[in-house]
Order: sequence, then C-alpha cells, then structure tokens
Amino acid sequence: MLGPLSRISNQVGRNVMMKSIRHHGSNGGIPGENLPFNIHNKARLTFNLFWYVGTGIAAPFLIVLHQLKKNSN
Repeated sequence: MLGPLSRISNQVGRNVMMKSIRHHGSNGGIPGENLPFNIHNKARLTFNLFWYVGTGIAAPFLIVLHQLKKNSN
C-alpha cells in the first residue's frame, strides 16, 4: 500500500527539486556557489571562521566561569 504512495512522493519531490534548480539557473561545479557566505574575500572569510570557531570553543568556558561566579556569591 505504501509502495505506490512512496513512488509518487519521490517523483513529486524530484520534480520540485529539479524545477527549483533550473529556475535559479544553477550551473553547478563552481566552487563556493552553494555556500551561504562569500569565499572570495580572504580577510573577511578568515575573520568569520575565527569568530565562528572561537565562540564555539569559548562558550563552555564562559558558561562554567559564570556558574562559578554565581555560586561563590
């Protein structure tokens, strides 16, 4: 019973994706084309990567520091 329904669902999904790709004119094969940020400005890319990674690494330490200060009062 689910066989025909899943085949129809897959076909509809495939058609929607193909139409959206064709509509946006995506050529494919261009490095960085599908990324949500610009990779051509090296300075900005470096700053953004350091900011993104730095906040991810620093967050647990800042949370622990906050908890320690809160408990010492």
